[in-house]
Parts: sequence; structure tokens; C-alpha cells
Amino acid sequence: MKKTFAAFVAAATIAGALVTAMPAAQAQHRHYHGGGGGGAGLAAGLIGGAIIGGAIAASRPAYAVPAPVYVDDYPACRLVRERFWDGYGWSYRRVEVCN
Repeated sequence: MKKTFAAFVAAATIAGALVTAMPAAQAQHRHYHGGGGGGAGLAAGLIGGAIIGGAIAASRPAYAVPAPVYVDDYPACRLVRERFWDGYGWSYRRVEVCN
């Protein structure tokens, strides 16, 4: 799709440059003698904008809803600190508790 878009942009740029390009002497002549010529440039700009806009609109990816996922809030097993009597005094140890 990127190659197609690049081809459209290149074609529109070249077409716009060919339609609106004119030698400086000819432009001066038209300016002094009241000649037109702005309509062709305007038409080329509108056509080129339509082509480029259509290519951009077609290249956007469609939004897809993600699939539902189940997430378990608590792990199946966890470490718990436990107090125990070892015969001489109270101590603490970590014990794995599974649900």
C-alpha cells in the first residue's frame, strides 16, 4: 500500500508541475497583457489534492476490537510469612501457600 501511495504522490506532483509550469517570459507576457491561466493551476491543485486525499484515506488501518482476555487477579501460590516456635523462641519463616 505504501508503494501505491508513493506512486500517487509522485504522479500528482509531476502532473501539477507540468500543468502549472510556464516559462518566465510567458508569465510576464500574460501579466502585462491581462492573460488568464490561473484556472488550469487551480484545477490541477484540486485534482491532485483529491488523489492524494483519497490515497491517504484508503491507507488508514481499520480499528479492530481486541479479543477478550481473562486475567487472574491472584496467583495460585504465594509466599506467606509465618511465625513458629523453634523450642528456644519465636522465629519467622516464609511458607508457600497454594489455593
